[in-house]
Amino acid sequence: MYTVYVLHSLVYDKIYIGYTGNLANRLLSHNELSTKGWTVRYRPWDLLYQEEYTSKEEALRRERELKSAQGRVFIRGLLV
Repeated sequence: MYTVYVLHSLVYDKIYIGYTGNLANRLLSHNELSTKGWTVRYRPWDLLYQEEYTSKEEALRRERELKSAQGRVFIRGLLV
């Protein structure tokens, strides 16, 4: 299973969209383990949204949709 996820940094009002095969480990990486990268600058991250897919291809396609203009409108709508 693959999970497409959306993180939100309340402190900085930033959104991060990604996909992974292990959501728990990925969240730990975003919030604690990583020492470099974009998400390190905007900690802490809260899980805002997630969807599960059986194939990597489906998850990647949905990640791209969420990163589009319409996808970002959908995500921002979750914050209201």
